[in-house]
Amino acid sequence: MTRKRMVGWMTGWACALIGLALLIPGLVVQRIIDAEPTPPPGQEEAVQPLPAGEGIVIPVLLSGTGKIERVSLETYVRGVVAAEMPIDFELEALKAQAIAARTYILRRMQIGDYSDIGVEGAVVSDTAKHQAYLSERELQRKWPWFLRGRYMNKLNRAIRETEGLVLTYQGELIQASYFSTSNGYTEDSEAYWQNAIPYLRSVPSPWDEQSPKYKASKTFALEDLKTKLELPASLGESELAQVSVLERTAGQRVKSVRIGGKVFTGREVRERLGLASSHFDWKWKDGKVEITTYGYG
Repeated sequence: MTRKRMVGWMTGWACALIGLALLIPGLVVQRIIDAEPTPPPGQEEAVQPLPAGEGIVIPVLLSGTGKIERVSLETYVRGVVAAEMPIDFELEALKAQAIAARTYILRRMQIGDYSDIGVEGAVVSDTAKHQAYLSERELQRKWPWFLRGRYMNKLNRAIRETEGLVLTYQGELIQASYFSTSNGYTEDSEAYWQNAIPYLRSVPSPWDEQSPKYKASKTFALEDLKTKLELPASLGESELAQVSVLERTAGQRVKSVRIGGKVFTGREVRERLGLASSHFDWKWKDGKVEITTYGYG
């Protein structure tokens, strides 16, 4: 996750998972506890320990070293929250992230999904292919020493107060997918995957417009664009300028688009061009293509 500064937007995101439980019958999360003030900056604190947990061990592949780190479930969840969300977010946001992270890894283990690993013995990596994760060693280096106690206590509190909590739908662990910043809407599951999942429906998410990651632009030279999209070398600027969005998803992202006479899915364009989102606008500027995206992830 990337840094987001607006309090209203952060509070809305923090409540997103909890709000789903109210909007979708059968989607359950058990409890939530109000945040308390944190100590003033610079005040050192003794770090309060994590809960012992149920003895579940998570073998995590560390991409930087290729080694496997075996940690308890709650230690793993803490490492994910620290990697996925800035520590200065509201405590309730950290708690929502903890519930999502715990649900994700337990479901992955429950169904035996060990895809995108490539190393025997690991069930998940520390990258965004699964969930970003900070090892114990990385956590110790993440913050200045004079803030470490304060931040670790806040992080540990988010884990303690959600210990064992997961999201379920009709008694089954949900596919707890999340991303940094929407384009103003979440997305139906079938717009990205093949299957329609009843609790992954498109709903408005207007607070995301306040995120610093909401809007971005990338510029491409004519030849670079043709190479990345595998378009004929003979196409000129006037032909490439003929961009038509054929269909949009329920979340207002591009579902299909015609570029230079060739039809692509919005996901194909995003992945080939390395865009932040599949909700994009396209225009020519000074002989180059400027693509503006909305949302991140």
